[in-house]
Amino acid sequence: MRKIKILTLIFISTLLLNSCGEYNKVLNKGTTQEQYKMAVKLYESKNYSKALRLFEKVTPAYRGKPQMERIQFMVAQSNFNEKNYTLSGYYFDRFTKNYPRSSKKEEAAFLSAYSYKLASPRFSLDQTDTNKALLAFQLFINDYPNSSRIEEANKHYKELRYKLEKKIFEVGKTYYRTAVTDFRNYKAAIVTFDNLISEYLGTELKEEALYYRLKAYHDLVLVSTDRKKAERINDAIAAYEKLKRNFPETKFSSDSDKMLATIKKEQKQLVKS
Repeated sequence: MRKIKILTLIFISTLLLNSCGEYNKVLNKGTTQEQYKMAVKLYESKNYSKALRLFEKVTPAYRGKPQMERIQFMVAQSNFNEKNYTLSGYYFDRFTKNYPRSSKKEEAAFLSAYSYKLASPRFSLDQTDTNKALLAFQLFINDYPNSSRIEEANKHYKELRYKLEKKIFEVGKTYYRTAVTDFRNYKAAIVTFDNLISEYLGTELKEEALYYRLKAYHDLVLVSTDRKKAERINDAIAAYEKLKRNFPETKFSSDSDKMLATIKKEQKQLVKS
């Protein structure tokens, strides 16, 4: 039994060596046709990394020829399967532009957007790929409103949009937290929350953004000089009213009511002084 296992391992190793030897031979010394044929074979057998090296070799020779449409799609799909998502997003997008009449254009358009989404990092990092994904999904939704993928595209678009909203929201919260040591950050927080609410109408974060906006106005009143306090009190009261107007049953009702009471108290003391 052990002898059979050893012979089997030797046989498999020999096959692998011959396969590698043949691949290297075709890669380095094969004709363009041989390289293309092997690239397709490797692609179909899901050996995408080796297929990509061969596709790279044959691309200049096939540029402008009928085979190039298939090559470009396989290059994009290979990068996708190898998890090179930024690259696959780029190549799928290029495919849609180079072959606008292709039967695979819709699939490529969706996969371009989805690739950029998969390349998109967590909200606290650079969101270049997130923005590319949003644009690509928006174009897909506009161009293919009856696509079988439209529901999925809308779902991805919503998730990506929320990521950008979350990034702005967390920037606002950071300004608010750091205002303890730099009072100017209260204003920066207010501006950031205002931008979030105006740029992303209907954001799920609106209630919380309005609450933190009120907190920033409230705290700014407490650290203000009498000369600036009157105007800031009015702004803080307006911030409270905006929160209650948009969310009459806000989950922050108790805390916001306490802040209003403090603001009113500051107003009375200011009138007396």
